[in-house]
Amino acid sequence: MHALDVLGDPVRRRLLELLADGERPSGELAEVVTREFGISHPAVSQHLRVLREAGFAVVRPEGTRRLYAIDPAPLQAAAAWFDPFRRFWQPKLDALGTELARGRRQRRIAEQQTPQQASHDNPVDEASDDPIPDEHEEN
Repeated sequence: MHALDVLGDPVRRRLLELLADGERPSGELAEVVTREFGISHPAVSQHLRVLREAGFAVVRPEGTRRLYAIDPAPLQAAAAWFDPFRRFWQPKLDALGTELARGRRQRRIAEQQTPQQASHDNPVDEASDDPIPDEHEEN
């Protein structure tokens, strides 16, 4: 089964999301998925089996429990499949990252200014609460 076929199922994607936080017992996974998707525990077990057989998950016994974890290799293979298509969204994500960084920088600078500096930097006509135009700025 191709990696994207495995990831195409919302239940299996959710199981992987849960496993992204670390190893979890199968019973806990089944409880969450049963509650969210309304499927039976045996159905969840079948989805876990598909993840195991496709190599996305590994399982180890611990007493009477079965603990599941992600095997990152198939996820890396799926990510590699997307490489030729990244050019469609990567520039937009890079631009978003730049804008977010710019906004964080502006907030950090504003938070570092004391109220006196802020009023000196942006003088206000106290009679009208309007900003006083800078003599050096052009209109």
